[in-house]
Amino acid sequence: MREIQFREALREAMSEEMRRDKNVFLMGEEVAEYNGAYKVSQGMLDEFGPERVYDTPISELGFAGLGVGAAMNGLIPIIEFMTFNFSLVAIDQIINSAAKMLAMSGGAYSVPIVFRGPTGNAGQLGATHSSNFENWFANTPGLKVIVPSNPYDAKGLLKAAIRDPDPVIFMESELMYSDKGEVPESEYLLPIGVADIKRKGKDVTLISFGKMMKVALEAAEEMAKEGVDCEVIDLRTVRPIDYATCVESLKKTNRAVIVEEANPLAAISSELTYHFQRYAFDYLDAPVIRVNSMDVPLSYAPTYIEATIPNVARTVAAIKKVTYQD
Repeated sequence: MREIQFREALREAMSEEMRRDKNVFLMGEEVAEYNGAYKVSQGMLDEFGPERVYDTPISELGFAGLGVGAAMNGLIPIIEFMTFNFSLVAIDQIINSAAKMLAMSGGAYSVPIVFRGPTGNAGQLGATHSSNFENWFANTPGLKVIVPSNPYDAKGLLKAAIRDPDPVIFMESELMYSDKGEVPESEYLLPIGVADIKRKGKDVTLISFGKMMKVALEAAEEMAKEGVDCEVIDLRTVRPIDYATCVESLKKTNRAVIVEEANPLAAISSELTYHFQRYAFDYLDAPVIRVNSMDVPLSYAPTYIEATIPNVARTVAAIKKVTYQD
């Protein structure tokens, strides 16, 4: 099977859906003439023209609102944020318009729109460009939230998101756009809300999503050298969460570690931890441990970044703690 970059998988997903449905269009800062800030939309202006690939002013609130209105009137917008940190400028349109419109209109208006772009730390970009908002958006009824970890999942889930009748938040990572992975040339879609067991195991359930899956999988490799067999689950979507897959794994391993880049308070890992103690308490042989970023804004200094965000060493230490090897 061919290998392509994460950015190419996203481009293929958007292009295929735009060829399939003339109502799909892409809008955002630098998506057209510049071929995308991260070259995700490279060549799309040439193929689809300026009526379907729009450059916007630096006005997230404005073009997010335009997208919501277009979706209510039968179009299918893909709105690219240069980073989800900038989505805060548009959050009123996302939360109070897109997410709530179906309920507030009594089912008269659906909002088939995808808001996509990078989330979280991307190196030395400072605190205002390094936040994780997956848990913020996942806290909102009416939204679906997808955070893929590899090119195969990214393409299949983005195509599903574009065809979904509800608003979808699709969160990527600047640090993953050049990652390569196997992606079929034939068409495929992946179901929203279904986790994927990336590695089978029997001793510990290790759960993550997005680029933190790299940390989880590397930690599982390290623990395998010491005879600890980790089952690694990629959530892929954080609203809805595939609780069933996670609980069934915990019932087998009796231990869980959750790796998440967001700060610890009210995180996705908090929700999973509650769910385990509520629905699988009798299966737990050790307290669930969460590996999150430290509860501070992310600094510019690379040494500070390394000390703040989850890494393999912290994850290995957590696995050893739940298996009573520390």
